[in-house]
Amino acid sequence: MPERQGFTRTVVKRNYALITPDGFVPSVLPGWKNAVVVIHIAPVMNGPRFAQLTIMLDETSTGTGSTDALEHFYYVQTGDCTAQVNGKKQELISGSYLFLPPKTKFKFFSASRGTKLIVFQKKFEPLAGETIPGAIIGHSNAIEGKPFLGHEDARLQVLLPDHPSFDMAVNLFTYDPGATLPFVETHIMEHGLLMLSGRGIYRLGVDRHRVTAGDIIWMASYCPQWFIAQGKTKSSYIYYKDVNRAPL
Repeated sequence: MPERQGFTRTVVKRNYALITPDGFVPSVLPGWKNAVVVIHIAPVMNGPRFAQLTIMLDETSTGTGSTDALEHFYYVQTGDCTAQVNGKKQELISGSYLFLPPKTKFKFFSASRGTKLIVFQKKFEPLAGETIPGAIIGHSNAIEGKPFLGHEDARLQVLLPDHPSFDMAVNLFTYDPGATLPFVETHIMEHGLLMLSGRGIYRLGVDRHRVTAGDIIWMASYCPQWFIAQGKTKSSYIYYKDVNRAPL
């Protein structure tokens, strides 16, 4: 049955947003050719301090540029491609991820049709006494999923080093059917999130929303948040948060 005309689950509020695929609109991103780019979260929303994008590639696509004052994180949701980082080639496949620190030149090319990149970008905040991190390439299969706060049915994969030099964290969270976040979290960190698989209910502020694979969520600092996985299959999402910096 088709959706009712004028209906969407998308909602944008002061301290959170749920953005569903029915409303995705492509944008032009300088440096990217023959690519479909959707900018889901950005500071122009008057709240987020980072950007979250999806970039879809095919055999003719290329993306070139420099991170400049920013840091980038790329996760290959589907497909494969080649990334050139400061002149060195890296082969990326589904599940691969790539962290690029500030002042890093990059190029993406030789993608297979249907390749989809999940991208997080933010301005890097240096920390006195710590060196700027270098580029990192990895694969989610090499990262052990550990029980979250002792809960075996909710497992967390930490993709970037837990080290003070990093002001960005990106994690994968997988829930068995019926599993939940152990409590309603309320904290200084903000999040950008993509539902990768499954479905469930997300509490955002005082509201509860049905979410499913493909949905995007922005959670502002101190937005109360909680999740329960529903259905008969596992649910998973990838999410960003800002870390390791003083509040003032």
